[in-house]
Amino acid sequence: MHKLKLGVIFGGMSTEHDVSIVSGTSVISNLDKEKYEIFPIYINQEGIWYIYENTGISYKVGDKISNITKIEDVISYLKKLDVVFPVLHGLYGEDGTIQGLLELLKIPYVGCKVLASSVAMDKAYSKIIFEKAGIKQAKYLYIKAYNENYVLINKDFSEEEVSLNKICELAKDLQYPIFVKPSNSGSSVGIRKVNSDEELKEAIKYANKFDSKILLEEQIVGREIECSVLGNEDVRASCVGEILPSDSFYSFDAKYKNAKSQTIIPADIDSNIEQKIQETAIKAFKAIDGKGFARVDFFVKEEQIYINEINTIPGFTQISMYPKLWEQSGIKYSQLLDELISLAKK
Repeated sequence: MHKLKLGVIFGGMSTEHDVSIVSGTSVISNLDKEKYEIFPIYINQEGIWYIYENTGISYKVGDKISNITKIEDVISYLKKLDVVFPVLHGLYGEDGTIQGLLELLKIPYVGCKVLASSVAMDKAYSKIIFEKAGIKQAKYLYIKAYNENYVLINKDFSEEEVSLNKICELAKDLQYPIFVKPSNSGSSVGIRKVNSDEELKEAIKYANKFDSKILLEEQIVGREIECSVLGNEDVRASCVGEILPSDSFYSFDAKYKNAKSQTIIPADIDSNIEQKIQETAIKAFKAIDGKGFARVDFFVKEEQIYINEINTIPGFTQISMYPKLWEQSGIKYSQLLDELISLAKK
């Protein structure tokens, strides 16, 4: 039996490097070794590519990778592969950059293409597309920050230079508490929830460490519901799950370091609302021209559904929401990997 030469790339240069290690090694462990000749590729935080040898080890967030050999000619190494499965969360992996490289090399790969990857990674631009698609979401302000200078981006894309005090004044329409988010970041990195003008100013400066584009967003007090989608043209949605965060919001620590955070699968929710969430998840995925897979996150408040964001390379550990939702929906982890790889070749 001819085995497919499959590259699995994980690690990367983003703030989600450690999470990617857990996801990537989990994927490798669950691939069918009878079907695939697996080429595990680790990228360190400086962007150096390595062959990874310890394919049987389980990792947790914060563990360091060992037993690696530097790849001297990355392009030649990639060109011998039939398909690549990028399991790179965040910048330089989920944002269209690795996808663009693979497109140039004409190597099929799992997941969204360049456009969908870049749009979904950029919260400001995904919001603009969701608005065009008529998908309900939280009210927000979009600003840019350069060397302590701030620019408000209006709905018609005109720009207006503003002070932090002016931003605080404009933010009153959102009402405290407000979430401040870097536009390009994942796993809630760089996000703060603020309750005053002073906190808002500090949060904007903090978010600016991660991106020059920043969102100020109203708080939706509702249930945090997530849905997985799968497919290229014929897209289907999983059952939905609910997040019960241990913190006041689902921060990085609440996701990966606090055992008190819980996921409920399937969510105890009205079937009509679940169906609407599934339909909206598929609509959002198609609106960004998604392919392969994604996890779409929502808030549900008094039977109103608000999209939060779409993740084109969601967590892929054994306990991550994306594979767990599909497992509940009848597709086991290893079968899910097979289907994603099959979709990459179409």
